[in-house]
Amino acid sequence: MKNMPKKISRLPAAAVLFGCVVLLVVGCDKALQTNTVSPGDVSVNSLVPEAFRIVQQGLADNDPQVRANAIEVVAATKTVPLMPKVQRLLSDQSVPVRFSAILAVGDLKYGLAENELMQLLKDNDPNVVIAAAYSLTRLARPEYLKVFQNAVATDDQTVRANAALLLGKSGDRSALTQQALWWTLRRKDSNDKVRFQAAEALAMLGDQTIYPKLWAMLISAYADDRVVGIRAMGALGTEQAKNALITMLDDGVLEVRLAAAEQLGKLQDPIGEPEVLQVFTKNLTAGLDKESLERVNVLTALAIGQIGTKPLTKYLPQLLKDESGFVRIAAAKAVFQYAMRR
Repeated sequence: MKNMPKKISRLPAAAVLFGCVVLLVVGCDKALQTNTVSPGDVSVNSLVPEAFRIVQQGLADNDPQVRANAIEVVAATKTVPLMPKVQRLLSDQSVPVRFSAILAVGDLKYGLAENELMQLLKDNDPNVVIAAAYSLTRLARPEYLKVFQNAVATDDQTVRANAALLLGKSGDRSALTQQALWWTLRRKDSNDKVRFQAAEALAMLGDQTIYPKLWAMLISAYADDRVVGIRAMGALGTEQAKNALITMLDDGVLEVRLAAAEQLGKLQDPIGEPEVLQVFTKNLTAGLDKESLERVNVLTALAIGQIGTKPLTKYLPQLLKDESGFVRIAAAKAVFQYAMRR
């Protein structure tokens, strides 16, 4: 694929890290230096206190995107001690932050916030309402599934896409849910955001017939589309999907290769390790503008977290000290993921 047009991704670093709520987020870092890390092994477990501090600070950051990303890390790594702070963000002024906090409550089945979820069903923002309904289903209230199941029929593209996301996360494989997602995917008035999210949701539910749609995303001329397709292939997780991801390690865009390496690591295959190592050993970030550098560093940290080999984890200390809050949070997530496996 190295001859494919290199139409570089326009996704901000926040969206790269926080894929689940990228639909809601509105959208001077230094290049990674190869001589700042000792060749000796790093004790990743010793980095856990620093990672905890970074995420804790992120939950209180002035930037709502940083707060949302920090919440995602708490949920993804099951860092329950930070859930009281996440619970307080259920009343945050930022819709993406409220949305993220609500999903964390559901994903961690944090029953202490159930009463607040009931109140959020009356929120003025429909995205918040469907998120609250999703989390209530996670707290053994299945009657609320119909709230976000019906929301895929709304005219609002963002609500429609988020409803598709929530259906994928719900794990509900009923015919009604799958029919709703396919109908949404095929609607002529669904934009790319909706169609891609519906396709990923079907992959999350294990519908193998979605594979051709995901492959079409992988061969798009746009790096954004390929990254989204890679994430969906990772969610599908079949041998066929895994083989498709391996082909993306030869993509002409660094960010796409890193995304593929991350998803392969998530599927317990470290084959993408050399692609991630080259970011450091070949100084692949040299000459990148600030936005691109931040995005690459985030993707690098996320890939390290999923692959978790010693040649990669030794670079986590410098990523934890990066000037970008998004990079630091991604590195903190990698530390937690490593610790969870040990």
